[in-house]
Amino acid sequence: MNAGTLALAALGLPFCSFVLLAVALPLRRAGRAAGALSIAAIGGSLLASLVLWRTLPGESVELTWTWLPAEGGPMATVGILVDHLTASMLVLVALVSFLVQLYSLGYLEHETPPALGRYYAYHSLFAFSMLGLVLASNFLQMFIFWELVGLCSYLLIGFWYTKPEAARAAVKAFWVTKAGDLGFIIGIVLLWGQAGTFQFSRLFQMAGDRTLPTAGLALIMFLIYLGAVGKSAQFPLHVWLPDAMEGPTPVSALIHAATMVAAGVYLVSRVYPLFLLTPDVLALIGWVGAFTALLAATLGLVQADIKRVLAYSTVSQLGFMMAALGAGASDAGFFHLLTHGLFKALLFLGAGAVIHAVGTNDIWQMGRLARAMPQTMIVFLVGTLALAGIWPFAGFFSKDAVLAGVWEGGLAIPFLMLALSVFLTAFYMFRVVFVVFFGPRHAEGHAHDAPPVMAAPLWILAVLTVGWGIGLATRGGGEKAHGPEWVPWLATALAVAGIGFAWLTYQKRVVTPETLARAFAPVYTAAVGKFWLDDLYGGLYRSTLLGFSRLVGWVDRYLVDGLVNLASAWTLRWGDGLRRIQTGRAQDYLYGIAFGLLLVIVWGYWR
Repeated sequence: MNAGTLALAALGLPFCSFVLLAVALPLRRAGRAAGALSIAAIGGSLLASLVLWRTLPGESVELTWTWLPAEGGPMATVGILVDHLTASMLVLVALVSFLVQLYSLGYLEHETPPALGRYYAYHSLFAFSMLGLVLASNFLQMFIFWELVGLCSYLLIGFWYTKPEAARAAVKAFWVTKAGDLGFIIGIVLLWGQAGTFQFSRLFQMAGDRTLPTAGLALIMFLIYLGAVGKSAQFPLHVWLPDAMEGPTPVSALIHAATMVAAGVYLVSRVYPLFLLTPDVLALIGWVGAFTALLAATLGLVQADIKRVLAYSTVSQLGFMMAALGAGASDAGFFHLLTHGLFKALLFLGAGAVIHAVGTNDIWQMGRLARAMPQTMIVFLVGTLALAGIWPFAGFFSKDAVLAGVWEGGLAIPFLMLALSVFLTAFYMFRVVFVVFFGPRHAEGHAHDAPPVMAAPLWILAVLTVGWGIGLATRGGGEKAHGPEWVPWLATALAVAGIGFAWLTYQKRVVTPETLARAFAPVYTAAVGKFWLDDLYGGLYRSTLLGFSRLVGWVDRYLVDGLVNLASAWTLRWGDGLRRIQTGRAQDYLYGIAFGLLLVIVWGYWR
């Protein structure tokens, strides 16, 4: 099979699964049978993606079909664009989707059959949407799949829609990301107005030939970047991601760790030749990414919900990726996207195994789970070490590549922000490890390791995380960026220091958390309040949007409706007056005809 056929197979199988689950009512009621269908479809998609990744030729493969015909050539096309960037992303999306769907059979075993069927229908639609986004050959097609991904995020976050917190979180995620998407759609329309095409290959060719008009290009690329800000939870549109943890934990692993939130990073990587023409926008991306990484790492220090700790960690790591892209190290940023997708999915699924066993998200109600859940402890520790950037795990190489790329890109202050984030990441993640698995409190209930259907995805992700790292170590770092030799040593020292400080604080109690809170009281208070960003958005919503909506309501009620009502009242009044000339007597009509004829004669005479 050629590359185009394999790509279409990878895209089409989840879509067929969604259509069957959405249309065939018995399948939705079948519960686990619906799950089996969805898992089989995404498994086939994974197989096609792996074959495509292994057999893809050196040059890119593009297939296009006319969508919107116009004189002089089609205005828009649909198609697929497959290169090594696309192939790698396809494998990541399909792999994580497959493992999460398999894991969900155990995690959601108590759901009713209709709810489980609905859950897997959403998953199939999401897989189709995300794969379509990755394979899109032009901006317009990408935007359609971009919005479908946002819809699936809304549906899956609000899967337990009877729970008010989940319903609010779904709406919040939808509207915050739409704020960025508004800039995205304006940007691609403006770009089409300048270049006359949505096609990536044509735009890249124009960028390489320097024939792409540069007037206003910086504004256009900034608007496109806003779409990435919303999807990849960059400051100041990061506020939706922690609340999105109200959805089922497998959803968090799939959408908010490895795939959907990475769409913004993928967008910037996909159209990087265009961003290279706007160095000021790239610099902004680098600074915002580094600031987001540090801000989210600070917020992760004070979270008690294990999923929210991982959520802020995701925001922070997305900041690392964006910082690398902004510094000109696009390969390093995309490399970190791939490794992070594996070990962050592992961490979320490991957290789900803990929640499934103890029935709570609060880390302070957990403790001493290492003995009761040894397998979960091992795989969670693997993910934590990879996230902290400890050798030889995959995260060590990708994080060092990011740091080296940012330093080589001349962004010294963002580099310092990221270096501090490395220390904080190791500290707050091992805070979770020490409290949950080695803490003094006994978790309530009879905690035990996850059943095989949940444990298998955990071990697969753990083996991939370790195996990829060992493979990179044996090749001298593989894709690791070439930077100063001291960068890996600095990053490792900071990570080890963070781990050691967490051990002294939460295991040995040499320094108590209360002492740290008092020592850093201003920062601690601000972090607990989420730096008041959610309050700011809430205030703007109440004072601005609600006030504006009341004004619009008054205009609609009293001006628009008032004018319409006035016109209708005058029409009724004139109609009532004219109705009086309709007497129903023939002689009155004869008088009228005679009078009209007389007027015509007079008019003709005077003319």
